[in-house]
Amino acid sequence: MDTNNRILSLDVFRGITVMMMTIVNNPGDWGHIYAPLEHAAWNGCTPTDLVFPFFLFIVGVSVSLNAGQIVPVTKIISRSLSLLLLGWFLSFFAKIHVGDCTGVSLLIVRLAATGLVAVIFFTDYARKLYVLFALFILALVLAFGGFDDFANVRLPGVLPRIALVYAVLASLQGRVAARGLVFISLLFLISYWAIMNYVPVPGIGAANLHEGTNLAAYVDNYLLPGHLWSVTKTWDPEGILSTIPAFATGIMGMLAGLYFRSQTRLLAMAGLFCIVLGAVWDLYFPINKALWTSSFVLYTAGWAIVLLCLLYWLVDVQQFKAWTKPFVIFGVNPMLVFFFSGIIPRALNMVEIEGTGLSAFLQDFLFASRISDPYLASLAGALCYLLIWYVILQFFYQSGRVFKV
Repeated sequence: MDTNNRILSLDVFRGITVMMMTIVNNPGDWGHIYAPLEHAAWNGCTPTDLVFPFFLFIVGVSVSLNAGQIVPVTKIISRSLSLLLLGWFLSFFAKIHVGDCTGVSLLIVRLAATGLVAVIFFTDYARKLYVLFALFILALVLAFGGFDDFANVRLPGVLPRIALVYAVLASLQGRVAARGLVFISLLFLISYWAIMNYVPVPGIGAANLHEGTNLAAYVDNYLLPGHLWSVTKTWDPEGILSTIPAFATGIMGMLAGLYFRSQTRLLAMAGLFCIVLGAVWDLYFPINKALWTSSFVLYTAGWAIVLLCLLYWLVDVQQFKAWTKPFVIFGVNPMLVFFFSGIIPRALNMVEIEGTGLSAFLQDFLFASRISDPYLASLAGALCYLLIWYVILQFFYQSGRVFKV
């Protein structure tokens, strides 16, 4: 693949993020995970908590690269619907049934549906937008039409949030100057801080930032009852209200995209300032990924800015590229990895061996039974999964295949 016309540091940034995402989303054993590879229990920020904001940040960078150019409305709608529906399909996958099919036959049906979805979303063809609209309406009918199988399907999520953020960022691109972007991001951050800290929670009382009783949780449960994360049931870490500050994360990526090549050092200093400002704001509005607090936005975007500037200086300015290929291989096909990394565990768990899902069986057979430390065995399973993806993506990279939605 020819990367001469690409900004290689952006692919490396994406690759680092995708590789980290692959490891933390696919541990060998969910019961034994090293602390840095887990999300903070509530307040705080671990390396794992940086992954999703880094995704949104790089979306903003990518959108702003063609400074001044307006993104066509049809492209905004098509890409946003594609991302949204891919995320919804991950939720719908386990709900798909055909008659009395079970076991392997049902797995084949679901994999066939996945193959069809991959063709629909990862390829270009005439009237794609009409197909996306039809699928969007179908998904809404299934989720809200009184069908028992889909009554509790999760609708918020990582890809739906990326879809919404992309739609806003692409709509701003070429229409709002840098100063306007700064104002809008500050408006999102300050408004969210005020709403979460001063608006009373109906049925609860005074505003609070506690798990399950805050205003964001109330809005999620009020607007999407039954369609939230299965672990929490009454609120969602990628919920409705907390998407407001997520827009600011993407906008900060847009601002970084405008300046990381021309004012690298100054931007890196701005990133350090954001880290400090986020840490100070944490004293009054705690850094919290589940709530996507304003302090969390500043803190994580600051680290993203610093990393982007460092990578640009090393890779594109100093031409220190020898180490970058594995990251680039992951970075050019991020959506493919994310989507199928969600499908594969779901598919493997449908196949049972000795009463155990295939994924857990392989983890025990290959690693847990051979490595005495369960945490190390779990990490070994995650790294093995990453290596398998590397082999797959290297084939696509060498053949010049890039899959975009």
